[in-house]
Amino acid sequence: MMKRILFYILLFTVTNAIAQQRPIQSLYMFDPLLINPAYAGSQVQLSATAIYRNQWVNFPGAPKTLTASAHSGFKKSRVGVGFIVGKDQIGIHDETSVYMAYSYRIPLDKYSGSSLSFGLQGGFNNLRSDFTLLNPKDPDMFGVNQDMNWNFGAGMYYRDKKFWAGFSVPYMLNNQIVNSESIESVAQQYRYYYLMGGFTHEVSPKVKLIPSTLIRFQERAPLSFDANLLTVLYDVVGLGVSYRLNDSVVGLFELQINENFHVGYAYDFTTSDIRLYSNGSHEIMVNYRVRIGKLHKGLECPTYW
Repeated sequence: MMKRILFYILLFTVTNAIAQQRPIQSLYMFDPLLINPAYAGSQVQLSATAIYRNQWVNFPGAPKTLTASAHSGFKKSRVGVGFIVGKDQIGIHDETSVYMAYSYRIPLDKYSGSSLSFGLQGGFNNLRSDFTLLNPKDPDMFGVNQDMNWNFGAGMYYRDKKFWAGFSVPYMLNNQIVNSESIESVAQQYRYYYLMGGFTHEVSPKVKLIPSTLIRFQERAPLSFDANLLTVLYDVVGLGVSYRLNDSVVGLFELQINENFHVGYAYDFTTSDIRLYSNGSHEIMVNYRVRIGKLHKGLECPTYW
C-alpha cells in the first residue's frame, strides 16, 4: 500500500510541482557535454557517449534515463560542434529532448596547454503524458497529452593539462511544463546553474587521483552538490566514490578497453527515505573516441584521464 501511495506522489510531481528537476547522471564527469555546451570539441577527436540510468530499482514508476551525445573539434580544434539526445521516463511521463551545441576555444598559454571555451546550445523537449494509465475517476484526466518546449543555453569552460572548471546555464527559458486546456497545472521549469571543477594529481607513474565537484543551483530550490574522488591505476582502471548531498553515496568504476573504447558503471546507495522502498540506482556508460582522417591529423588530443 505504501509503495502505491509513493507511486502516485511521484507521478503527479511533474505536473503539479512548481519546480521540476532535470535528470542528472552519476557518470556525468565522463560526458560533461550533458551539462555544459562549451565542452563540445574539447577532446579534439570525435567522442560519442551513451549513458543509461535505472533509478530507484523496484520503485514503481521510478525514472529511467538514456542520453546519447557526440562532439568533435573542427578548424584545428578552435571550433567544437556536438549534439545531445535524451529520453527520460517517469511514471506516466515520457520526455524526449534533442539539442545541438557549438563552442569556440581561445588558447591562452602554450606551455600549460590552457584554453578558454565559450559554448551555446539550442533544442527542444517533447513531453508525452499518458493519463489513461492512471484510470482516475475524473473523466477530464483521461487521454494523452503532448507538449513541446524550445530552449537554449550557454556556458564557459577552462582547462589546462591538470585542471578544469566550467560554468553553465544549459536551459535559460523558464518554460511551463504542461500546456493544456484540459489539465490544470502550474508546473514550470526553472533555470539550473552548474559550476564544475576538478584536477588531476599524479601520485606516481601508475596512480592518479582526480577529485572533482559539481554544484547545482536551481531557482526556487535548495543548493545541491556532488563531491567526487576517482583513483586511476595504470591509466586503465578508474575506481571512485561520489557523495550527492541529501541523496546518495555512489560507487564508480571505469575501464579503458583500448584507445577507442571506455566503459563505466555506477551504483547509487540511496541515503534519503526512498532507500526504504528502493534497491538503489544503476548506471552504465559506453564511450567511443576516434580520429577522423585529415580533420584531426597532427592535432594533440587530451588524455582521457
